[in-house]
Amino acid sequence: MHPDHTAPTSTPPPAPSRGGRRLRSIVVTLALGATMFAVGAVMLTPGGSTAPSPADIGQPDEAPRGSVEALQARVSRLPKDPGGWAALGMAYVQQARSTADPATYDRAEKALRTSLSVQSVDNTDAETAMGALAAARHDFPTALRWARKATTSGPYSSSAYGVLADAHTQLGHYEEADEAVQRMADLRPDAASLARASYAFELKGNTDRARALMQRSLAAAATPADKSFAHSVLAALDLQDANPRQALVRTQNALRTAPTDSALLETRARAYLALGDTTRAVADYRAAVAIAPLPHYLLGLGELEQALGHRERAEESYGLLRAQDRIREAADDPADTDAILFEADHGNPRRAVTLAEETLRNRPFVAVHDAYAWALHRAGRDTEALVQADKALAQGTRSALFRYHRAAIQHALGDPGAARRDLTEALREPGFHPLHAGAARDLLQRIDTTP
Repeated sequence: MHPDHTAPTSTPPPAPSRGGRRLRSIVVTLALGATMFAVGAVMLTPGGSTAPSPADIGQPDEAPRGSVEALQARVSRLPKDPGGWAALGMAYVQQARSTADPATYDRAEKALRTSLSVQSVDNTDAETAMGALAAARHDFPTALRWARKATTSGPYSSSAYGVLADAHTQLGHYEEADEAVQRMADLRPDAASLARASYAFELKGNTDRARALMQRSLAAAATPADKSFAHSVLAALDLQDANPRQALVRTQNALRTAPTDSALLETRARAYLALGDTTRAVADYRAAVAIAPLPHYLLGLGELEQALGHRERAEESYGLLRAQDRIREAADDPADTDAILFEADHGNPRRAVTLAEETLRNRPFVAVHDAYAWALHRAGRDTEALVQADKALAQGTRSALFRYHRAAIQHALGDPGAARRDLTEALREPGFHPLHAGAARDLLQRIDTTP
């Protein structure tokens, strides 16, 4: 699945963490011809309608672009400009997602509240940005409420439908999410809508379709950040398909033009890990953490150092994760899956269960079901754990980690045959985890050598 890092465009989908990634009907049927990106080009669904072209609707969802500094200067000159405040708020959201600085979210909210105070009605840009902010904070019920407001005030805003899709996805409303993605693509078949369509297929295990759509998103990318995001996702799909050499080549090429992109560095670290080059993997993880100390970077680095026997270095990463969790807890924010898995494997499994239960109430997403399953397993509650593990894989998501978690649970419940099937699937991606990949190989060997 897409790792937790900043996605392209003004309304990035909240990327799930390291944990993983069937449509009952083909909701996103893509008619992607050579004129795909011309004005008025559309995407089609069975029984769907043709949306007006961006030229017809005046592109109301296009937020003003610019650096935080430029936007700050703009609102200083024009303090009654709701669009300027909305753009500044979205820029802060993007900044916070890439720097892991929670204080920046507060600045984003202040800017967006100012925009709404200047224009309280039909302020689609601010409503969309408030939804993106709530999603970045993993408050998906609130994100859904703002997205519904935005799509009501701006029915031709593709960005608003992007936030609506993100909220529905994380709330486990997968069919509604697909409908929102389709509407977004109808309005504007650009890099952002294609990336979300890619994710919709990846979530359901159709990685071939996901790859084709992300390639088209790359072709449509208008900014270096859009291109870097697409390359990172494509490399992650290479890893899922057990092609770490292709992932390595892809990330190396992309890093030549974006050498400080933390997501590309983290993905290249995983490619090196899959190829057995742990020295370079550690170096890339450390470089990514230095740029943005995101939880899944810290957890990946810590577990790799632990696997190498570098306990003190591992504890450096784990200490930062604990500090981040204390800040999260003080802010009364829900735990992400990385925090739950970290607590299950390196802390108190019973606390991990509690964290997962709190998160699941407002985020019944596949990755949360998986984290809850693992926490229950680590706490010795395997019958309950299997129910959650099955829910994590119910959409068809291809995730080696999800498969390993369920295999360990099945083995604990005395079902080595089912465990073997899941282990075999997990190990199609041999370097899927610094610690658990080795544990998966050991468990499969024990099963195969036990009469």
